[in-house]
Amino acid sequence: MARIVTKIKFLPKRAIVLNPFSEIALSPADRERVEEFGIAGLDCSWEHAQKVMGEHVRGTSRCLPILIAANPVNFGKLTKLTTAEAIAATLYITGFQQEAKQLLEIFPWGHTSFELNQTLLDNYVTAKNSAEIVEMQKKLLKTHKREPAKNVFEE
Repeated sequence: MARIVTKIKFLPKRAIVLNPFSEIALSPADRERVEEFGIAGLDCSWEHAQKVMGEHVRGTSRCLPILIAANPVNFGKLTKLTTAEAIAATLYITGFQQEAKQLLEIFPWGHTSFELNQTLLDNYVTAKNSAEIVEMQKKLLKTHKREPAKNVFEE
């Protein structure tokens, strides 16, 4: 399912590169690029991520929409996903749900990632593009400040 690349220069030029600093949100509109060129997730410390992402990464950068971490180190924290969680979320949002679930099956906590994020993921897959993802996130954050327990996508 994955290939380890030890030098950034070997990343596919047209792959979706998961970059938390990208100004464009991942959306279902990225499906064809994922299918044809793949996904690249850099496994590096958050302390060094901005420098590495800003200077060295080629490809099509996308940031993930807001999701909740299920990994034991950052459980329950927004956006603190492992590389595996991020790649699985990318697969899910771009229409590869079975592959996403298959990827996380190897982790004891993998099913929890989908349990925590199912409503979010199911809404993100309905977006047409990055702009709609951004609007969903704005609504999520606005509603969360008012009523944290409410399903933020219900009208």
